[in-house]
Amino acid sequence: MGSSTILVVGGGISGVTAAIEAAEMETDVVLVEREPTLGGRVGQLRYYFPKLCPPTCGLEINYKRMKVNPHLTVYTMTDVLEISGSAGNYKIKLRKKPRYVNENCTACGECEKVCEGERISSFDFGLGKTKAIYLPSPMAFPMRYVLDKDALAPGDLERIQSACKYNAIDPDMKEEIFEIEAGAIIWATGWKLYDATKLDNLGYGRFANVITNMQMERMASPWGPTGGNIIRPSDGNVPQRVAFVQCAGSRDENHLPYCSYICCLASLKHSLYLAEKAPDTESLIFYIDIRTPGRYEKFLRRAQNEAKVNFIKGKVAKIEEDPATKDLIVTAEDTLTGKKVHEKVNMVVLALGMQPSIVDEKISGLPQDEYGFVLESDGIIPVGCAKKPLDVMTSNETATGAVIKALQIIKRA
Repeated sequence: MGSSTILVVGGGISGVTAAIEAAEMETDVVLVEREPTLGGRVGQLRYYFPKLCPPTCGLEINYKRMKVNPHLTVYTMTDVLEISGSAGNYKIKLRKKPRYVNENCTACGECEKVCEGERISSFDFGLGKTKAIYLPSPMAFPMRYVLDKDALAPGDLERIQSACKYNAIDPDMKEEIFEIEAGAIIWATGWKLYDATKLDNLGYGRFANVITNMQMERMASPWGPTGGNIIRPSDGNVPQRVAFVQCAGSRDENHLPYCSYICCLASLKHSLYLAEKAPDTESLIFYIDIRTPGRYEKFLRRAQNEAKVNFIKGKVAKIEEDPATKDLIVTAEDTLTGKKVHEKVNMVVLALGMQPSIVDEKISGLPQDEYGFVLESDGIIPVGCAKKPLDVMTSNETATGAVIKALQIIKRA
């Protein structure tokens, strides 16, 4: 007799959708997420497609469903080490890292107030800092603090423990390695940005005002490091001209040879962010081809109508910095006119390619293609951007479809 449990790996929008849909079929589901909170990339966005909803719109209702479902078990700060067995009878070795904050935590924030140590915020892609003890996001699930012991200042631990009325700080928590059984595995580990520092000619990491598309999202978020203000990192000023570099790392044999699907749409969305905040700001979009599949063609028209967008068909050759002003000079060939253009802008946003979040990992028992995307097998079903580059709507569709497949597998077993 096989296992009737479904394991969902990854707690972004696809994983959350798959987990709750399966659990509401009265099937036991284990959801594991390596970060301290669920939410994934959607939780970091200001708006997501197709309706330009804020993250609260899609995640909040699912969190509510999850909290009341007895068939669902959630482990955060947990990743998969090894998969063995076959469809209907998998054994999965998991590693759970210590949070150093137990379930007594009410997220009251008193510990954070007295903490002096700081850490770079990975949630904000390095644009901001948090205290050493921090709430992962304003809509964290679970709504519980996490402690980065390496970031503590002298005396912080004693101050934090004294400030906590609920005895929630547990500095002696240990890493746990344990094994579960599952009949089917839905793999929803999502995506990460291509490493911008590999694109030497575009200046990321060397020039302060060259940022990534996800850093732009964090700036635009009202809960982001700048409180929703889109500003130049070098001086905090509002940019008047912003260049968007499309296919930064995508459609390039030296980097990612495939199209990352959402980058054009993301830059169009960002031009609308700019139009909303500062209507006079000009957006220059350097593109190879503008790709707005299916119904998103309407979104292209909206951006053209509502934002000050200037489209330049040409791949960016290089970006240079004016050291006096920190402005940037973008050089490209306009393939429609055949002329080389040099545009001076206040800020550059790289529309970086999308690659699987586990691209650099080899997990025993998990089939992956040459780019790191997960391949479907009889009992392992990839969904969302672990499967291929997708938008949120289509990712959720793949998650719902995977639940049907997973239920069939465990019924057969």
